[in-house]
Amino acid sequence: MEALTELCDLIAQNPNQFSDKIAWICSRCPPSESLLSGSPRISRSQLNAVLVTARFISKCGNYSDTRPRTIALEFIRAIPASFEQSFWPKSFGNSSIASFYAEFFGYVCKAAELYPEFDSDVARFMGDIVFIAVNDRCGDIAISKAFLSVLSESFPPIIPSDANKLVTSLLDGLDFALPSSSSPKAIMGSNSSSQSSPVSVSNVAASSSSNGGVDDANSKAIVTNGGTTGGWATIGTPSGSDRRGAAYFEEELVENLEKQEIAFKLIGHILDKTQIDPKLLERLHIITKDQLKSISSFLKIRKRDWSEQGSLLKARINTKLSVYKAAVKLKVRSLASLDSDGKSAKKLLHGALALLVEAAEACVYSVWRKLRICEDLFSSLLDGISKIAVTRGGHLLRVLFIRFKPLVLTTCAQADTWASSQGAMFESVLKASCEIIDYGWTKDRAPVDTFIMGLATSIRERNDYEEEDNAKEKQAVPIVQLNVIRLLAELNVQVKKTEVVDTILPLFIESLEEGDASTPGLLRLRLLDAVSRIASLGFEKSYREAVVLMIRSYLSKLSTIGSAESRTLPPEANTERVETLPAGFQSIAKGLTNEKLRVDFRHRLLSLCSDVGLAAESKSGSSGADFLGPLLPAVAEICSDFDPTVDVEPSLMKLFRNLWFYIALFGLAPPILRSPVSVKPNSTTLNNGGNTTAVALQAVGGPYMWNPQWSSAVQRISQGTPPLVVSSVKWLEDELELNALHNPGSRRGNGNEKAAVNQRTALSAALGGRVEVGSMTTISGVKATYLLAVAFVEIIRFSSNGGILNHGPNSTASRSAFSCVFEYLKSPNLMPAVLQCLMAIVHRAFETALSWLEAQICETGDAAEVRESTLAVHACFLIKSLSVREEHIRDVSVNLLSQLRERFPQILWKSSCLDSLLFSVNGDPPSSLVNDPASVASVRSLYQSVVKEWIVDSLSYAPCTTQGLLQEQLCKANTWQKAQPTTDVVSLLSEIKIGTGKTDCWKGKKTANIPAVMASAAAASGGNLKSTEAFNIEVLSTAIVSATVKCNHAGEIAGMKRLYENIDGADDDDDDDKGSEVAPKKQSFGEILLNKFVRLLQKFVSMAEKGGSVDKSSFRETCSQATALLLSSLASDAKPNAESFSQLLRLLCWCPAYISTPDAMETGIFIWTWLVSAAPELGCVVLAELVDAWLWTIDTKRGLFASQVRFHGPAAKLRPQLAPGEPESPPEKDPVQEILAHRLWLGFFIDRFEVVRHNSVEQLLLLGRMLQGTTKFPWRFSRHPAATGSFFTLMLLGLKLCSCQFQGNLHKFKLGLQLLEDRIYRASLGWFCHQPEWFETNNGNFAHSEAQSVHSFVQFLLNQRMDVPQNDSKLQGQENGNALLNMKDSYHPVWGTMENYAVGRAQRKQLLLMLCQHEAERLDVWAMPVPLPGSKEIITSWKPKINPEKWIEHARTAFAVDPRIAFSLGARFPTNSPLKMELTHLVQTHILEIRTIPEALPYFVTPKAVDEDSPLLQQLTHWAACSITQALEYFTPAYKGHPRVMAYILRVLESYPPSRVTFFMPQLIQALRYDDEKLVEGYLIRAAQRSDVFSHILIWHLQGETCTPEQVGKEGVSAKTTAFLGLLPLVRQHIIDGFSPKARDIFQREFDFFEKVTSISGVLYPLPKEERRAGIKRELEKIQLDGDDLYLPTAPNKLVKGIQVNSGIPLQSAAKVPIMITFDVADRNGDPNDLKPQACIFKVGDDCRQDVLALQVISLLKDIFEAVGLDLYLFPYGVLPTDPERGIIEVVPNTRSRSQMGETTDGGLYEIFQQDFGAVGSPSFEAARHNFIISSAGYAVASLLLQPKDRHNGNLLFDSCGRLVHIDFGFILETSPGGNMRFESAHFKLSHEMTQLLDPSKAMRSETWILFVSLCVKGYLAARRYMEGIISTVLMMKESGLPCFSRGDPIGNLRKRFHPEMSEREAASFMMRVCVDAYDKWSTAGYDLIQYLQQGIEK
Repeated sequence: MEALTELCDLIAQNPNQFSDKIAWICSRCPPSESLLSGSPRISRSQLNAVLVTARFISKCGNYSDTRPRTIALEFIRAIPASFEQSFWPKSFGNSSIASFYAEFFGYVCKAAELYPEFDSDVARFMGDIVFIAVNDRCGDIAISKAFLSVLSESFPPIIPSDANKLVTSLLDGLDFALPSSSSPKAIMGSNSSSQSSPVSVSNVAASSSSNGGVDDANSKAIVTNGGTTGGWATIGTPSGSDRRGAAYFEEELVENLEKQEIAFKLIGHILDKTQIDPKLLERLHIITKDQLKSISSFLKIRKRDWSEQGSLLKARINTKLSVYKAAVKLKVRSLASLDSDGKSAKKLLHGALALLVEAAEACVYSVWRKLRICEDLFSSLLDGISKIAVTRGGHLLRVLFIRFKPLVLTTCAQADTWASSQGAMFESVLKASCEIIDYGWTKDRAPVDTFIMGLATSIRERNDYEEEDNAKEKQAVPIVQLNVIRLLAELNVQVKKTEVVDTILPLFIESLEEGDASTPGLLRLRLLDAVSRIASLGFEKSYREAVVLMIRSYLSKLSTIGSAESRTLPPEANTERVETLPAGFQSIAKGLTNEKLRVDFRHRLLSLCSDVGLAAESKSGSSGADFLGPLLPAVAEICSDFDPTVDVEPSLMKLFRNLWFYIALFGLAPPILRSPVSVKPNSTTLNNGGNTTAVALQAVGGPYMWNPQWSSAVQRISQGTPPLVVSSVKWLEDELELNALHNPGSRRGNGNEKAAVNQRTALSAALGGRVEVGSMTTISGVKATYLLAVAFVEIIRFSSNGGILNHGPNSTASRSAFSCVFEYLKSPNLMPAVLQCLMAIVHRAFETALSWLEAQICETGDAAEVRESTLAVHACFLIKSLSVREEHIRDVSVNLLSQLRERFPQILWKSSCLDSLLFSVNGDPPSSLVNDPASVASVRSLYQSVVKEWIVDSLSYAPCTTQGLLQEQLCKANTWQKAQPTTDVVSLLSEIKIGTGKTDCWKGKKTANIPAVMASAAAASGGNLKSTEAFNIEVLSTAIVSATVKCNHAGEIAGMKRLYENIDGADDDDDDDKGSEVAPKKQSFGEILLNKFVRLLQKFVSMAEKGGSVDKSSFRETCSQATALLLSSLASDAKPNAESFSQLLRLLCWCPAYISTPDAMETGIFIWTWLVSAAPELGCVVLAELVDAWLWTIDTKRGLFASQVRFHGPAAKLRPQLAPGEPESPPEKDPVQEILAHRLWLGFFIDRFEVVRHNSVEQLLLLGRMLQGTTKFPWRFSRHPAATGSFFTLMLLGLKLCSCQFQGNLHKFKLGLQLLEDRIYRASLGWFCHQPEWFETNNGNFAHSEAQSVHSFVQFLLNQRMDVPQNDSKLQGQENGNALLNMKDSYHPVWGTMENYAVGRAQRKQLLLMLCQHEAERLDVWAMPVPLPGSKEIITSWKPKINPEKWIEHARTAFAVDPRIAFSLGARFPTNSPLKMELTHLVQTHILEIRTIPEALPYFVTPKAVDEDSPLLQQLTHWAACSITQALEYFTPAYKGHPRVMAYILRVLESYPPSRVTFFMPQLIQALRYDDEKLVEGYLIRAAQRSDVFSHILIWHLQGETCTPEQVGKEGVSAKTTAFLGLLPLVRQHIIDGFSPKARDIFQREFDFFEKVTSISGVLYPLPKEERRAGIKRELEKIQLDGDDLYLPTAPNKLVKGIQVNSGIPLQSAAKVPIMITFDVADRNGDPNDLKPQACIFKVGDDCRQDVLALQVISLLKDIFEAVGLDLYLFPYGVLPTDPERGIIEVVPNTRSRSQMGETTDGGLYEIFQQDFGAVGSPSFEAARHNFIISSAGYAVASLLLQPKDRHNGNLLFDSCGRLVHIDFGFILETSPGGNMRFESAHFKLSHEMTQLLDPSKAMRSETWILFVSLCVKGYLAARRYMEGIISTVLMMKESGLPCFSRGDPIGNLRKRFHPEMSEREAASFMMRVCVDAYDKWSTAGYDLIQYLQQGIEK
């Protein structure tokens, strides 16, 4: 139901927008046909829907759809059916039914007021429904009664004809019979129905049948409707004396009384709605008259006369009095319907008045008068009296006052009205009196005067009245007098007429001065209180008389203290001085509103305080605090609106000074020290003056011994006290006036040195010891007291409300109390000791202000706004104080401002403070400095230094917000016609630059050093900067440009609005001329624009969601204009449409998140910064929307949260060859762009965090919500390596927020922040669940920023406080949580079950720190692989110095958090033995828990485990699939073909598509060597059946496999090889036999075609060389292309479409004749008509398998480089062995060898490049040079690993773009030409001519050389990551008989060249050394010379 109600309220705000929701609610209501059926039953949900529908129509008066109202009407028509219990849901009790009726009819009544038609419709039905309920005897009486009871409170409209019918029916139930003359019992009608109707009255006790003694008048009133057979019983009412006893009333049933009450209320509502028949009205008068007459009899019955007692009696009394109350109200309403001019009406009014007064008097005397219902009855009676008084033009006033005065006096005479609260009856009398007097004052004043005078004169009368039943001793002052005084005082206050005051006040004063009240007593106290209340009305004459009297009274009481006469005075005398008169003064101070009188009273009250203080000084042995203290609350009240900064008259200033002098002297001020001073307690009695030292010290240090109200009053007084110094009166030098404040006879006079020492001691204590007592010897006692008073007033100003002064009625700006405290420092020629004290007072006041501000740090809402406003006010004043003439004040201001900024950094971003700073620099010098050029220069210099420091400091923490504020200042300057900033501002801002380039603005770990923050700062600047590249922002120039743009947009909006208003105004004039027809309300232009921009932004969102690109400039311009519109709407007087405003604001916050590109996010940051800078009040709203949008990106898995595998970067692209997992399709959008967008967004969040961390708990909690949602599920983060910096920046933000738990404002959220911190640690460790990756982007700054981001996180971790949470009972109470400390054997929501939280926390932090440091070092190497030339930075390698025990601890900690972290740890430190051993142990111990982690395989699948047939291998059945290269390792002989291992490997291979496995066909062929169980063979056959291409490649490799080992070893090996070679044809045949007919056809055609092409070589062999080319052509012409599905065997994705018969070329070879043929090919998945040439070499007599292996490694490297994003070029051309010593080799297109190039040109590469690509420096040459660099670097890495030799110029190709390609890998690994003489000692070829291109400087210092080496290093580092995969690929070919494995340890040496033992930096240094070693090495040149001499190959 609550949800439906909330939905209803939301819909009601804009019903037209949610018409579908309204229809849905209506559909849940019961259908009309079921309601109107015979016996409907309504469900609870249907009732709820009906209620919500009624609620809706009661709230929405302009909804055109009638369906909701129709539903409500249909339900109203069904109300009679609801009187049956079967109508309602089961278990729906009577109370629930009554609640439903009440709520429903409440809504119906409101809706009837809104809809006139609905009102008429309801009225048509309600009369009959109520009539049915009244006369219902068939339904459930309780339900009918509940229904009527609800109607008695909320009565819907009815038609007049139904009114008479209803009233008749109700009155018939209220007919009255008469009692017998001899008995007080009522005679009840007989033959009443056994079941009464809901409001008919039957009496079960009725038994009498005689009706004797019936009065004629009453008998006429009896009107029966068909006798007594109609079911209505009667209750008798006697006439005559009307005396009834308790027995009579006890015969009435309480149930019947309740029905009477309902009937009276219903009739009253009917009278309110419509007129009724006069006869019915007359009948109504008679019945209500009888009820009024019986009130007195009922109330006069004594309690003991009742037979019932206790709760039964109380229930009866309450019910009966409720009936009377309803009857009274009905009587008054019926009288209002009379013709007021008729005689009968006058008689009725007189009679009713008499009855009402009589009944009221009975209430006053009744024993039940304290009951609430009796008080309510009394109030109703007096309300009726008041209403009768105003009828007939006031003619009844004279009669009324005759009866009313005794009633008033009777009420006042009651003892229970003498209390602090006068009671409800007294209040009713007062209210009625005020109403009557107020009315009679203009109608007939004479009786009013008489009435008032009569009450006033009764004060002097001795009233001996006593209650008959309560005999008391006569009091000295009758109660009636005291209460009449109070009544008269209240009358004056409420009536507020000067004539009334002038009538009463003289009588009061006369009584006080001459009458009984002249002596102390209760009467005098009450009169003084009344006089003060009258004076507070502000009538000047009465005010002055009263105030003079009260002041005189106070002083007279003061003079008697201590005298002999005082011992005989009654206690009321002391009460008068201590309570009554001070309270009176305070009342006057509160009540006075006239400024003139307030000034007068302030002066009088302060003068009284001075007189009291001086008089108290003369009272030897008494405490002055007792005299002065009671007056302080009144002084505080009268000073509450006094502005202390205005010019104050010297006389008033002296009075303030005197007051504070005595406050300090008497110790009345609250203590100003935090820790109390140890002194003897001060006496509070009047007879003991106490030790003066103790009084002074206790006043300073506490504890406070006086009334706490006095302490509070002193604090309030301080806010309105001006500085206690006057320039014209030198109080600080001239002590005459100060001495006058001491009475000559006082012990503290000027001559008392002991008293002076005491005061100096107290002053030193008050100053916090800043000034020693010994240095105050020149300060006299009175001057010390004065300085102590100054210290009190100035320090207390800050302690009470932070130091904000009062402001006058004409001012709203807050003022800093520093304006007062600095006034003392302006006094000239001050004594050094006095100046020292005053300076100490300034600093003490400042410390107090800081303490107050820090104490408010936890406040939120309005209190937080007050705190921040106070802070800004102080800062602005200190800024302005920098321009004063006095240098020492300027110095103090700078000092205090610096401290304030350090303690509360948020002032750096206060717009008001920045205004004060910048415009103080721009502004003219103060008038006091105009004639002092030196001071002007000094002030300007000071301002400039402060401004620069301020701006640089603010930029270093929050550069986005700071730039936004600076832009706003420039916009303001433009608005104020200051378009050109002054020279000072230009000189200041032009020096400030921020950015990622070189800058000296700030040093250290500032927030702006975080790359994400600086990138956001670039976006916020509005400059056209690329945040991903290095940049420097000139603050001034970008701020001016952006400010201009903002002003232009604001001007556009303002201009459009003004134009629209002018046009609209002209249209309105035309409409006025046409006629006065009411035009529809026009939509404002602001709303039109809001809606327009909403639609525009929605289009951008829609475009982005459909995958379209968003135009950057268009989006930015639209967002900027929309922002300007929002800000102008906020600034305008006309309130914008809330819905459109909020929708546009939401879109501005969400659009960049929807679009998710860096450009869109830059625009977002610019406009968000603009919003929060120009309108700080929107900060919380903007942040809330941004947090929601951020959480939305988590749910939709965007950017940083793109957790799908395909977004994982290199690892995803290398699946499944080098990384485990199924291959994934690449993402449609570049994930890096979305990550960069998130990075920018994070920078803005961190910027906002720095701004709000100290002053906005709400915004901190919003950031906490964002971080909680972000870290709740650690696996939601993207694992793309490009997200590393953004991820750790996010974690840094989280830790920064968690560090706020030590701040006061988030202390109560400490446990929540600790839990968030644990989540951040968990997420941070979770980042290391995956293997370390590299990633390269197109800009060089990205890698640097990534490294810097991790460094920032590491630095924060190192500096982070590791405070362990303590068991704090207070904290537990605030958070309802338990501390996390010492959680032993318990479950933690983040870490799970743990033994000791504190120990685990430290271990996790150490592990995280070590991992992050390693990651930072990795990224550092990637960002700067090679030191820049001229760089003085020493690049050192980070290696953790960790002992073996610590490594074991790290492994266990990581495994406990997540086993994947432990395996990642092993991958980062692959040669760490203790770590590897511990991981092995952990894997074997927790084998069942890690079956989903392929990385765990090497730790338990080992040769040793295979030898021992370890039971752990059984788990392989359930193990997750590993990568193909990892699986290949287990095919090697070391694993002996173990069945479980083989089964796992084959399951892995089966899980991947055959196309992915085809690449490793040579290795699979070698696996057949160890396939004793025929498992590999079975896989190959099954895979061949799944893929034709796989089967064809497999067959070719099987045909090409041969083994001619150079050294045949043992016979066993030879036998194994023989068996292997024998198996290959069998496998081939099995595959062919398994072909389907279609597959066999494809196989036959494919193989036949290429067999024909290959066989051409054999045909050419006998031919002479000159005829061979023609022979090729003849043979090619014979070959026909059989089908469109033939493909190149080396490239199955290339379909052969034809042969270029003229392309055949015979090649040179010592053996057979290889040929080169060009085919026309088309891409298999592309356009079949898009043909491209592809040349292939068909070799005969050469073993191509070693080339296949080399090119496999090169292909893997190429994939790695591309996945990482490295700009390295490799061309792994296709090679396929098709038969023994036969194969096909792809020709690298568009290339020529270096030797061929040498045949046509004599120059080197440098010259050849210039010939081919243009001059050096030209774009084409540099592009070719770049291509050469990236290809040379790629092959350098490949050459290092493969060690290819025979690198003569014939094996080096160059393509048409300048790229280098290596071919012919006949010598790799450990083999080399010349019998393995290894003449080529360089790891790769880098000849002299190549260095000319790579290094123009010839000194290895050029940019191109640095680029080459950097690429080599990065390529090497990327390859090292996949070392095991590459080695496994080579290892599988070890037994293949290839020449490269014929000598040495090729696999071991290959592993060594990866150097796994090296760190990343060490590996980078190694690769650099390799490059330097290869640089123009002599052996390279020598080998080229040898090849030239031997083979004729050009060098």
